[in-house]
Amino acid sequence: MIPGSDHAPPPEPDALDGLSRRARSFVEVDGFRVPAVALGPFREPWLRHGVPAEAIDRAEAFQERWGGLVLPPAPYYEGGPRALDADLPEGEAAEGWWFPAGVCRVSMAYGFLIGPDGSFGIHGYRWAPLHASVEGWIESLALAAHARRWARTVTRLTGEAVDSLDLDGFEPVPEVRGVTDGWWRGEDSLVAVYRGEALAMEAPRCVEAHVYGGLDGRRLTGG
Repeated sequence: MIPGSDHAPPPEPDALDGLSRRARSFVEVDGFRVPAVALGPFREPWLRHGVPAEAIDRAEAFQERWGGLVLPPAPYYEGGPRALDADLPEGEAAEGWWFPAGVCRVSMAYGFLIGPDGSFGIHGYRWAPLHASVEGWIESLALAAHARRWARTVTRLTGEAVDSLDLDGFEPVPEVRGVTDGWWRGEDSLVAVYRGEALAMEAPRCVEAHVYGGLDGRRLTGG
C-alpha cells in the first residue's frame, strides 16, 4: 500500500510485460490501483445467464492483470475510464462477446469495452475499436503525457481540418496499436488522431487531431 493512502500500488512488473519503457514508467509513476471486484464468484451465475466460459475467462484475465488501475485522464473521450474494471460480458455467438473496460469519468453517450478480439474501444451507436489491445490504450496515454510535457506547441484540429492534415513523411507509432485512432511521428512533431467518437456516434464532425510540435530527436520517442 502507498503510505498515507488507501491506494494499492500499480501492477507488478510482470503485469507490465508488453509495454514500452515509456509506458511502464508512466504506469509505475503516475498510476495507482484501487480495490477491484474479483469476478470468480460471478462465474456460475454468468454461465447460467448464457455467457460463454471463454468470454468469462477473458474478463477474469483482464481483471486480474488490470483491474483497479487508475491512470491520468486521456486528452480525449472525456478522459477515458475512471479505472480499468471488467464486468458482465455481453454479446452473441454470431458477433462475439464484449465486456466493460471501466466506468466513464463523466456521463457519456457511449461506454468503454474490450472487444471479442481483445481490442480496446468504445460503443455508442456502433462499435469503434480504438486500439488493438488495452496495452495500446495505455501506450497512447503515456505518449500523450510525454508529448504534452515536452512539446513547444500544441495545435488542436477538428472536423474537416483533420482530413486536410498532411502526414506525408510521418511514420505510424506502432506501440499504440492503432485501429480507429493512431499516432504518427514526424521530424520534429507527434500527431494524435482520434476518430473513434466520430465512428461510434456516427458524427464525422467529432474527429479530432492534436499536433505536438517542437520536439527534438530524443523527445520524439521518449523512451
